[in-house]
Amino acid sequence: MRLQKPFTLHTIVGLLVLAVSIHSQALPPQPNVCQQPPSRSALIRIGDWIYRNECNRQRQCLVDWNQGESFPSLGIGHFIWYPANLDQGYTESFPQLIQYLRSRNAPIPKWLERLHPFDAPWPNRNEFIGSANSENIEILRQFLEQHTAEQTEFMMQRLQLALPRLVEHTAPPQRRTLLQKLDALCNTSRGWYGLIDYVNFKGEGLTAGETYQGQGWGLLQVLQNMDESSSPNDAFAQSAANILTRRAALAPKPIEQQKWLPGWLKRVNSYRGEAMLD
Repeated sequence: MRLQKPFTLHTIVGLLVLAVSIHSQALPPQPNVCQQPPSRSALIRIGDWIYRNECNRQRQCLVDWNQGESFPSLGIGHFIWYPANLDQGYTESFPQLIQYLRSRNAPIPKWLERLHPFDAPWPNRNEFIGSANSENIEILRQFLEQHTAEQTEFMMQRLQLALPRLVEHTAPPQRRTLLQKLDALCNTSRGWYGLIDYVNFKGEGLTAGETYQGQGWGLLQVLQNMDESSSPNDAFAQSAANILTRRAALAPKPIEQQKWLPGWLKRVNSYRGEAMLD
């Protein structure tokens, strides 16, 4: 039997370089979209508007469990946190937020650090309501109140990570139009506000779990259905209203159409106009 020569270090390095080169050539170029982010002051205003949308700027709402939902929502963006053994298909964003805050050296509450696995410790809404005034919840509420700027940065990061995926999930003939819509929206702080708020509010629109009867309601669907004859912000707001109205009509739970839809429509109506956020 003929023995093969062992690989030398030089050979291994050469193969690794070749593999990286081939991989980089195979990757499609990343789209240049919304490259100029909003200013720091605009981002602070955007975060405050999102806090208003989710909580009417009420501190108590920073740790909350909405009626009709199977999970609590936390922070200025009402980030989802699932109890153990629950996954409803929506993006679970609160654990991601905590990872982001940890990377920013924020002092994570000790009781959160002790959770293994990192699941919401209340199995249902009744259990949560019974603990609503507990020391742990107050500590968490105070922590979230003290780190609103970082939460806004996290939402901005989520949008920036989502945009290339939206382009990739768009058929090549429609990509140019999608990029033009995004560039137009990113020309104003109100356009940025709409994009950041909506992707945090209703997701990217890329998962099968975020559909009713095959119809999605995420940011991708809103962008795809924008009327190009209107001003970008107005077209985005109207498309969002249409998509959410369709979602509520297809929803298995009447609460979406009877209770939630009016608030949703009021929220996306705030995306209209060209004026700076106040």
